[in-house]
Amino acid sequence: MSAHESTNIARPRVTTCEEWLVARKELLALEKEHTRRRDALNAARRRLPMVRVEKPYVFEGPAGHASLVELFEGRRQLIVYHFMFEPDAPPPGKSGAPWVEGCPGCSFAADDFPDPVHLRARDTNLVLVSRARWSKIAPFKQRMGWTLPWYSSYGSDFNYDFHVTTDESKRPVEYNFKDKATLEREGLTYHLSGEQPGLSVFLRDGERTYHTYSTYGRGLDWFLGTNHLLDLTPYGRQEAFEDSPPGWPRGSESWPLHHDKYTEPAAADSCCHQTEEEATP
Repeated sequence: MSAHESTNIARPRVTTCEEWLVARKELLALEKEHTRRRDALNAARRRLPMVRVEKPYVFEGPAGHASLVELFEGRRQLIVYHFMFEPDAPPPGKSGAPWVEGCPGCSFAADDFPDPVHLRARDTNLVLVSRARWSKIAPFKQRMGWTLPWYSSYGSDFNYDFHVTTDESKRPVEYNFKDKATLEREGLTYHLSGEQPGLSVFLRDGERTYHTYSTYGRGLDWFLGTNHLLDLTPYGRQEAFEDSPPGWPRGSESWPLHHDKYTEPAAADSCCHQTEEEATP
C-alpha cells in the first residue's frame, strides 16, 4: 500500500448532510466577508499615487536590448515578476538554484501565471525580469517550456532600486518595506543579501513610465492558483505555517520543485523560505 492509500492519516470527522450544511453556511459567511474585504483592498490599491521612473533602465532579451517602456509592448500597463536567478556561479558551499537554474519557487509562480492573452485584452503586459544574463535565462526558459517574455536586468540598477536584490554595497538593505534593523530584529536575515522575490506594476503615458505598486513575501500569494486550489482541500497546502488539526499531513520542506523534477530526489538546498512572518503581505 502506498503512502497515498494509507488509512492511518487523520481525516475530517464524518457527519450528516444536515450538520455539514449548517457548518458550510457558517463558513460561507466568513468567505463572503473575506470577499468584501478583498474588494475594498483592491479599491484602495487602485487609489495609490504613483512615482515617475526617471532612470533609463536597459534590459536584454531575445531581440537584444530594450528599455523599460519597450517592455510594455505598446500596452498601457506592465506587470513585472522579479524572478530570482543569479548571474554568477554558486558561492563556496552552495549549489543549484538560483545560480545554475531559476529559483524553484519563482518557477512555481511562472507555471501558475495565466494565459497572457487575457491580460493583454485589458491593455496589460506581463514579463519576467531576472538579474541573470540572457545567455543563462534562454536555455532555462526553453527547458521549462514558458512563452512569457523574459528579460535580463544584468548591469542595471533595476533589481536594486526595486529591492529584489539586496546588496548593502549598492543600496541600504530593504525588503518588504522593512529596513535592515527590522529584518534582523525579526530574524529574517536571509533577506539581507542576494536575490529576493517580488512583483512590481508600472503605468505608461506615452514615453513616460510610472511605478504604481510593488509587493513581496506572501503578497505574491495572490496569483498562485495552485495554492488556492489546495486551500479548498481538507489537507490544504500542507505547509508548516498553516493552522491545521493534529495529525494532518505535512508536505516536503523542499516543495515546490521545478515541474520537471517531481520524479527526482528533492534538492538539498532551496533558495526559497517559508516562515510564519511571510504569512502576511
